[in-house]
Amino acid sequence: MPIHSRSFQAFTVSGIPEVHPGDSLIQHVTTALEQAGEQLHNGDIVVVAQKIVSKAEGRYLELSDVQPGMEALDWAEKTGKDPRLVQAILDESACVLRWRPNLLVVEHLRGWVMANAGADQSNIVGADGNRVLLLPKDPDASAKNLRLGLEAHFGVRIGVVVADSVGRAWRVGTVGLALGASGVRTVDDIRGKLDMQGRELKVSIVGTGDEIAAAANMLIGEAAEGTPVAVLRGLNLLDDNQIGADLVRPSADDLFR
Repeated sequence: MPIHSRSFQAFTVSGIPEVHPGDSLIQHVTTALEQAGEQLHNGDIVVVAQKIVSKAEGRYLELSDVQPGMEALDWAEKTGKDPRLVQAILDESACVLRWRPNLLVVEHLRGWVMANAGADQSNIVGADGNRVLLLPKDPDASAKNLRLGLEAHFGVRIGVVVADSVGRAWRVGTVGLALGASGVRTVDDIRGKLDMQGRELKVSIVGTGDEIAAAANMLIGEAAEGTPVAVLRGLNLLDDNQIGADLVRPSADDLFR
């Protein structure tokens, strides 16, 4: 059987302005695409940086409003972190899994294992060390709302992924992670399929949503790129039955906690 080459196209959406609480990301994305002479096509996957989703949803926390409790004070002493920030992290967490100076690795309330519960102070206008941006409350719902708005505007069927950058155990550096998704295949269970030698795959499950997020993050960037939205075209990965939460491994199945 001949092996056919495969490819996909990816590009950032330029012209997205600084996002403020209450802003419509649907409007921002449609305007930026149209000003660039672009349209969304059937099958496109729009990947949006978590940070602008959180900003639009007003997920800011002023540390001056936070009163740290005893647990936060204890962790602050161990880690050397601001007790108010520690309290913000604990409020977003189910439990603390690991720690070292200036770092808490936690299980987020939505099941993700990550540093500092995703509480972030980078690229926040007027932060001055007192403002923290938290993750979206329900990134799957955020992805669905954006998808429905973009589909209605352009008259196409697409998928949307809300992506964040996270570190990984045993590996250096951060990669893109699909916190939320709508209309996209996020988990591809290929158990039962055959490899090139005809052997049946027994344990292979592909984290497709995270691979989409990681591919887009190569363009979206991590610092001052100013391109928080990317479009991936040609992947043939639309799926109305999966969401980002499907990528979270239940703690009972985690051999490493």
